[in-house]
Amino acid sequence: MAQATQEKEARAIHRNAPISPTKARQVMNLIRGKDVGTALAILQGLNKRAARIVEKLLKSAIANAEMKDMDIDNLYIKDIRADDGPMLKRYMPRAYGRATMIRRRYSHLTIKLAERQ
Repeated sequence: MAQATQEKEARAIHRNAPISPTKARQVMNLIRGKDVGTALAILQGLNKRAARIVEKLLKSAIANAEMKDMDIDNLYIKDIRADDGPMLKRYMPRAYGRATMIRRRYSHLTIKLAERQ
């Protein structure tokens, strides 16, 4: 019977990141499945606010991988996602006595790194 090998994995989570999940996903889709070095190069070249947040999160995941004695040169992004966080709701007065809701979106960002075999 074949024994399933336990794959080492490092992760980093940023909860309540002050950016909407849609904007974060635009950046995350560019680096999904890439090697860590390539992903960092892509993020540093991007002129988006989400790129700075994701880059910091990726560096945190790399540091977590170092603590687990993983080989940094063989790391790749196994899973990366932006989930909905809490939403701050405010109301703004409009014409004719109406009010519209302002939704300030936050997100939970997650990165999982694994070693290539």
